[in-house]
Amino acid sequence: MGAARRGTRGRLIAAAAALTAGVLLLPRVLPDAASGAGGLLETFLPWSWLVIVVLAALALLRRSAVALGAVVLPAAAWAVLFGGLLLPVTGSTAYGLVVVNHNVSDENPDPAGTARAVAGAGADLVALQELVPSAREVYARVLADRYPHHTVHGTVGLWSRYPLRGAGTVAVKPAGIPEPWSRGLRAVARTPHGDVAVYVAHLPSVRLGAGGLAAKWRDESARMLGDAIAAEEVARVVLLGDLNGTAGDRGLRPLTSRLEVAERGFAFSFPAGFPVVRIDQVMARAATVAEIRALPATGSDHRPVLARVRWDGDRE
Repeated sequence: MGAARRGTRGRLIAAAAALTAGVLLLPRVLPDAASGAGGLLETFLPWSWLVIVVLAALALLRRSAVALGAVVLPAAAWAVLFGGLLLPVTGSTAYGLVVVNHNVSDENPDPAGTARAVAGAGADLVALQELVPSAREVYARVLADRYPHHTVHGTVGLWSRYPLRGAGTVAVKPAGIPEPWSRGLRAVARTPHGDVAVYVAHLPSVRLGAGGLAAKWRDESARMLGDAIAAEEVARVVLLGDLNGTAGDRGLRPLTSRLEVAERGFAFSFPAGFPVVRIDQVMARAATVAEIRALPATGSDHRPVLARVRWDGDRE
């Protein structure tokens, strides 16, 4: 009787493991019409390892070979999807650019401290979002010594060690937003390795509801930004921004289909107190985002992220 109960429990654990493996793969097969539910699953999929660990522990406790074998399925799926992010950085340690991206929050009580924190990271470029008028001069003053070149358009800004040219606004405002709204910019940084088109963007927020993520405006804004990058004539492109979506979110495919995302590092950045997702992104074209990591919290509800970008070959 005891063996029968163990067998039944083992089959239940095996079924749960198969379901977990299905959930890991499900967002990839959901139609785009189900992007609300799919986007929600894609956002939190990296944390499915917790479920896998619990299932493995239960299988060992029940001494069920069937259950333990079944747990291999979600474990393998997780490793394929996310295991590479845990691997050490390989190859050359020379980087074309080191960049920091940070949504500094329009309610930040200490903009000067936040500016000192991002400047202390020693990056070549610093991109900031949610720059409210009352704090812009503070950021400009504190960052001026390390970053003599900067441009601000609307609520997004870029600070650079290298000269900037051609700075201007990039239209990422969805048609349904009636009020004044400017959250995108482009400038060309004249680096020692050649020109780099740098985009800084803050896409619309998403809302969590019963149907998943309400992301219509975010998705529309991502398409507009993706079209602008597709038309970019400078070969090398770096995008920095609060994209309000993870790199695996289908709503960001207009960007991730054109740009490379980070090869190493989870860099969870939001919320700052206990970050569970990375919605603050660094992506690149004709380059590799070799690694990305989150920096310590500032006065913002986001954490800054630092990324190291390696150029592909000698392409200018």
